Amino acid sequence: MSRLVMPTRILIVGGGGREHALAWKLGAEPGVNEIVVTPGSDAIAAEPRVRRVAGVDPLDPAAVVAVARERAVELVVVGPEAPLAAGVADALADAGIPVFGPTAAAARIESSKAFCHEIADATDIPMARAETFDRAAPAIAHARAEARRSGRGVVIKDDGLAAGKGVAVCDDGDEAAAAIETLFASGSGLLVVEERLRGPEASVIAICDGQRAIALPAARDHKRLLDGDAGPNTGGMGAYSPLGDLSEEEVERIVATIHRPILAELARRGTPFRGFLYAGLILTERGPYLLECNARLGDPEAQVILPRLASAIGPLLLAAARGRLPDGDGRVGDGDGDGDAPDRLAVLPGTSVGIVLAAAGYPESPRRGDAITGLNDAAATGALVFHAGTRRTAEGGFETDGGRVLTVVGRGSDVAAARIAAERGADAISWAGMQRRNDIASTGAPEAEPAAPAGAAR
Repeated sequence: MSRLVMPTRILIVGGGGREHALAWKLGAEPGVNEIVVTPGSDAIAAEPRVRRVAGVDPLDPAAVVAVARERAVELVVVGPEAPLAAGVADALADAGIPVFGPTAAAARIESSKAFCHEIADATDIPMARAETFDRAAPAIAHARAEARRSGRGVVIKDDGLAAGKGVAVCDDGDEAAAAIETLFASGSGLLVVEERLRGPEASVIAICDGQRAIALPAARDHKRLLDGDAGPNTGGMGAYSPLGDLSEEEVERIVATIHRPILAELARRGTPFRGFLYAGLILTERGPYLLECNARLGDPEAQVILPRLASAIGPLLLAAARGRLPDGDGRVGDGDGDGDAPDRLAVLPGTSVGIVLAAAGYPESPRRGDAITGLNDAAATGALVFHAGTRRTAEGGFETDGGRVLTVVGRGSDVAAARIAAERGADAISWAGMQRRNDIASTGAPEAEPAAPAGAAR
């Protein structure tokens, strides 16, 4: 049986906070000689052993393949969802380059909400009731009826990647009708009308090789813009890990009852999923319900999960890309996986809390070009600062260049200590119009609402 091996040269596709955290983690692992990031960012390129290849369109499969070949990488890790939907993983696989990230067909688990429901139905995974519509009138009639039946309103979702305009959480039928009309008027061809579920949320992500799955530590993100879970939904304004209301054993059960059945069904359909499979969950009195699936590592969850890992993940990502994760108690496959890693990843003691700092105007119309101060002061507190939307200025500093600009991560012995550390780091940073929440990890589990859609302003 072959052993796990560390890829010495890794290409990361993307340039946000998730990709910064991946570069930071992988670049520090023994045996890695170089991390190449495209298109990357100036801040990511400042990490040890990281090189940036700028000017590459991450949605151009041929361009990404060319970078991988030119740099002779041994593994490609695709970070964001849009390149996956564009077929970047397909092109890399066709070129014989190991890629950790699903094909476009497998990534439909995220890029089509209707498809996610279809897979959940086929595998008897509990999920919010939903109907799909290609016309406004029947969608409005159903939404009004569902809002009356539940008394909790409904959720309206664009089926696909919707550039930040595809989810509406509606308190009643009138709001739902307006949202449906707006989405169809903006060019949406297919909408999903879901029942609105409530309860604490959790993000459970697994490293998958098409058959097997190894769980990462669970995390919880805060999707609303403002304190007290008020304001519009965003891509996430902060996160923390681990969760007091979801044990490691419960995470393993979730992977066994949600992730592995999804993997088996996708494999049965001829579209095996190799990558990070993200399950967004609501923890109800009847047990966990699936809210959504993503085909990649969550953001900002990555920024609080990766610093907690006590072992290298490079060998696991390469093994998964080859379809050969180690066999374990939860094995789906045929017993031919590589065999020298534990079923559960080792973690460092303590807690991580991440606070997202967002640009003025986020999420509707983020403002760019505001000078950022205090980055060195934040680092001096011991906090980790991951850049999501920044660019270097001619003077050598940084300015805002996106919606979610930074994630400041504090670590501590428990959630209170980690939160204090994160706030101390975040307090040191400022720019004109900066937005942040002051209650991340302090108010208990937020009520679960749908995440901002894939492609939302970051």
